[in-house]
Amino acid sequence: MQLATIRIDETTRAVRRDGDDAVELPAPDVGAVLAHPDWRTWAAEADGPTHAAATLDFAPLIPQPDKVICVGLNYRNHIVETGREVPDHPTLFAKFRSTLIGANDEIVLPRVSSDVDWEAELAVIIGGRIRHADEATATAAIAGYSVLNDVSVRDFQYRTLQWLQGKMFEHTTPLGPWLVTPDESSGPGRAITCDVNGERMQDADTSDLVFDPVTLVAYISSIITLEPGDVIATGTPGGVGAARTPPRFLTGGDVVVTTIEGIGECRNVCRPEGER
Repeated sequence: MQLATIRIDETTRAVRRDGDDAVELPAPDVGAVLAHPDWRTWAAEADGPTHAAATLDFAPLIPQPDKVICVGLNYRNHIVETGREVPDHPTLFAKFRSTLIGANDEIVLPRVSSDVDWEAELAVIIGGRIRHADEATATAAIAGYSVLNDVSVRDFQYRTLQWLQGKMFEHTTPLGPWLVTPDESSGPGRAITCDVNGERMQDADTSDLVFDPVTLVAYISSIITLEPGDVIATGTPGGVGAARTPPRFLTGGDVVVTTIEGIGECRNVCRPEGER
């Protein structure tokens, strides 16, 4: 099953993909679907108006998550390019809901920085309330996967040892377009790429993850209760702009395409803050 949150009639609505169409569900967004008891059966059986999937205006997949938890240094090739050691435990930080944008929305480049970087990531979407999960419980709690780009403001990120200030700029983080349930997206690693203006910047496979999604869900649930609709960004592979010689960053008009095999694609144009 594939679910999305779309904009329609100045509001949002959850939809289920049905071939080339999308069927409206009686819920304002995917987060509300995941909060429904027995959401899988309910979402699969619900019926409503249909729309051509090719015409959808995607909102952020989860517009109002309780938590957006991100993992740093989680691809081996990215760890190598940064000169770090493979961590013993996941490196965690957070983003806020105001950072999230839809799969085709504009990335807003903040006026206070010219060091804005791309980070293609596999997003894990939580579908159940869990705490201190074992492997089986963590696996069952994964509602599905989506595409995220953890766009990062590097000069702010590296001002201190804490990364948060470089990750929390508004309207910078594409999430979507679809939540793809594990029955459609589980299995071996998947290709993950990021192109900027048609040039391949990141080209990796999710099998290069140090900590896989189930391990991350179990670990994070030992720290805090995970709620339906929570988002875990699992880290980015090598090829980020800051690690290039010379460094390369995003500018106004750049087109960023983030793709994960079998999951989907975000396509976003960069717009300087304050410009239209």
